[in-house]
Amino acid sequence: MNLSELKFIIAVAKEKNFRRAADKCFVSQPALSLAIKKLENELNIIIFERSRTEVKITPVGEKIIDQAIIILDEVSKLKDLSSAGQEQLNIPLKIGLIYSVAPYLLPLIIPILRKSTPNMPLDVEENITKNLEKSLKSGTIDAAVIALPFNIPGVENIPLYDEEFNVVVPSNHIWAEKKVIDAKSLSNEKVLLLNNEHCFSNQVIEACPELSKKSEILQGNSLETIRNMVASNLGISVLPKTATAQNYTNPLVKIIPFKSPVPFRRIAIAYRKSTVRMEAIENFAVALKKIKTSSIKIF
Repeated sequence: MNLSELKFIIAVAKEKNFRRAADKCFVSQPALSLAIKKLENELNIIIFERSRTEVKITPVGEKIIDQAIIILDEVSKLKDLSSAGQEQLNIPLKIGLIYSVAPYLLPLIIPILRKSTPNMPLDVEENITKNLEKSLKSGTIDAAVIALPFNIPGVENIPLYDEEFNVVVPSNHIWAEKKVIDAKSLSNEKVLLLNNEHCFSNQVIEACPELSKKSEILQGNSLETIRNMVASNLGISVLPKTATAQNYTNPLVKIIPFKSPVPFRRIAIAYRKSTVRMEAIENFAVALKKIKTSSIKIF
């Protein structure tokens, strides 16, 4: 048994596919399959049930994978401890960000970090919340920028900023000349939101409860796709303010603020309680406070 074999079974459990897991681990599929079979033979168990169409984790396999995650996390801590003996701000910070934050926050904070900590580059993973949770637990990343609530055992949060929502409508929409929009009126419109894998859709529905009564909510895979769907006159949408404020101009859409009380979300940085990268994580939070933008309300 070795660490590579443990990494392989975790990758297969995450991807539910041997080929994709091999790609993620930068090995060939036969090499990955052979290593996992070797581990199963050594432990005298079956971790995965394989078929042509799917990969299922056996009950005992679930326990093995959970323990493998713990082992790799402890190994990661050893590496972090050795790094902590060095200058924390001289090594990369592995950070995850949800899709609805990453493209808008990174251009703002990276220039600041380049000046304050030029030797601490960001090693970025963009993903949905549930996958960032797994990466955080397994030690693949040091911290994650997510939307609250994010109540995970063994994980702490530092609130970073509040971000209001805006309404985006086609330029020929009846609302295009409005100064503000009442959240309750959204239930009468064809609304475009991210698909259910993205936490942002849930945040919008929680902030605008009337939407939960709608039978028809069209879905897209990214905020940029949603914005283009609005431009094509397919419907209206709700976007975070940063997605509409950074030098964004499109004559086919109109951005309108909400009527008070304005729906918003709270963004935080999450990290394991056992982290040894606290100095680096706090430095990230401090750098964010230097951002000059009206799109977010920084703490």
